[in-house]
Amino acid sequence: MDLQAFYTGQLLDAHQWLGAKYAPEKTTFRTFAPSAQKVELLLESGPVPMQKTLNGQFYEVSVDNLPAGTPYEYRIYARGSYTDHCDPYGNYMERRPDHRSITWDMGAYKFADDVWMKTRTEKKDGPLNIYEIHAGSFKKPGFNCDDWYSYPELGRELIPYMKECGYNFVEFLPLCEHPSDESWGYQQTGYFAPTSRYGTPDQLKELIDMLHANGIGAIIDFVPVHFAMDSYGLSKFDGSPLYEYPNSDVGMSEWGTCNFMHSRGEVKSFLQSSANFWLSEYHFDGIRMDAISRIIFWQGDERRGVNGNALDFVKYMNSSLKKLNPGCMLIAEDSTSFKGITKSAKDGGLGFDYKWDLGWMHDTLDFFRLDPKYRPENYHKLTFSMLYFGDENYLLPLSHDEVVHMKGSITNKMYGTLEEKLSQAKALYMYMMIHPGKKLNFMGNELGQFKEWIERYGIDFDVLQDPRFRAFHDYMKKLNNLYLENPAFYEMDYEKEGFEWADCGQESRCIYAIIRRSKKERLLAVFNLSGTLQKGYSLKLKDAKEPEMLLCSEAEENGSYHKTEDGLEFDLPPFSAMLLMI
Repeated sequence: MDLQAFYTGQLLDAHQWLGAKYAPEKTTFRTFAPSAQKVELLLESGPVPMQKTLNGQFYEVSVDNLPAGTPYEYRIYARGSYTDHCDPYGNYMERRPDHRSITWDMGAYKFADDVWMKTRTEKKDGPLNIYEIHAGSFKKPGFNCDDWYSYPELGRELIPYMKECGYNFVEFLPLCEHPSDESWGYQQTGYFAPTSRYGTPDQLKELIDMLHANGIGAIIDFVPVHFAMDSYGLSKFDGSPLYEYPNSDVGMSEWGTCNFMHSRGEVKSFLQSSANFWLSEYHFDGIRMDAISRIIFWQGDERRGVNGNALDFVKYMNSSLKKLNPGCMLIAEDSTSFKGITKSAKDGGLGFDYKWDLGWMHDTLDFFRLDPKYRPENYHKLTFSMLYFGDENYLLPLSHDEVVHMKGSITNKMYGTLEEKLSQAKALYMYMMIHPGKKLNFMGNELGQFKEWIERYGIDFDVLQDPRFRAFHDYMKKLNNLYLENPAFYEMDYEKEGFEWADCGQESRCIYAIIRRSKKERLLAVFNLSGTLQKGYSLKLKDAKEPEMLLCSEAEENGSYHKTEDGLEFDLPPFSAMLLMI
């Protein structure tokens, strides 16, 4: 291992040397513990002393004829006592509440996705419709909350459903090993170990292979800001704050976890190597990085100022990941107005491909919550996003964060009766699809379900027994597939010519009209977001051709349109949306 690169935060393959390197004849264990007095490898047969190696800050031991699948941990002595830790670079772990690392032959599985890996792209001018899921609660194989599908079993349930519903990428909430189900994977102990809840490392690789064979890309949620404080994890790993800040004022996060100290080169190399590991070893196509606001500003607080060391870390990591993993996409979950998130590092940016547009999400949901009588004065909540949209490569998210902790489901946020809520949710999703930017929707939103998400249970497929929800689901499938099939939705997402407000001056009637273009086609979406029928709405259009209705959120007999000399005229039902090829 290149020690200078490791200590200066330039290494992205520390996992190739550190951790347990399995071979049938001999398995070698290595760990980094500079402040330790001594380190022992703990096997079921007892402790095995480890020897200092390299510059004396690393420990190593080899064990002959140790089977793959053997549990182990490190006993680290410091200040006259010891603590037992899992391997920070370990590749597999016991199922919670047990926590030891497990040896694994990482070279045994052979991928069959060479063509996919050589031809994948970041989808800047292509369709990107992401289905965000929590692997343990998409579906349940039984009634027990601790029953989960294995990774391949999940694939067999998920893949045909995604293809039917018109999603071409899946984003998994974090799959790194974590002790608490309720954390959804965001408080981690195993940065190089897929959670054993759903199976083995080889089974996760099989799932990714299955997805790629069916034309579906895979994104993993990555947590570079904080880690679980469980004593067997990274916290005070060698008796000192090796990965976290020594000062609790900045060392503890708002989630009760330990903040990574991004000024340390060893920490940078650890996190960069983890990100590269998921892209290279598991063939994930993208990484969504969580809580980037906490990277940009000290603990996410703009008043505390920019965290320069953390920004330098992200810039270097992102630019290096792009070089090492062609075609991968890097996505920032960032709630700040910090500039340059999706500019390249060489141009002064952070080097992400996409940034979640959380401002769009909040404004949109706030508008659809309103009683229609208050919508005229709030009309421009739905136009404001286009004033800043050209600043970054935005992705529009309606994610898990919006349907938990008493926030209610997306449909239940809408104003009015059940029927009115479903109608408005249809219009909302049409607005989301016609708006520039890539798309992300959390599992269950496409059903129109009223229950908010709880990780212990599967999503509410039972609602499809109700014809009203079944109609909503059918509408969502049509809308998503139209998105994938029509380049005007996505080909010019980040070009000015790709979007036009055909009408955004109908405050009193709450009507909006949007045109999207590709090089060969033009789409028009018209919305009536008032609670009343809007008759005789005229829209002037240049070069108006005979329009083709692609989708109407309400029964088509309830609304109508006809061509006029200089455009189109509509009768628009309450809370409705129409999509036309023009």
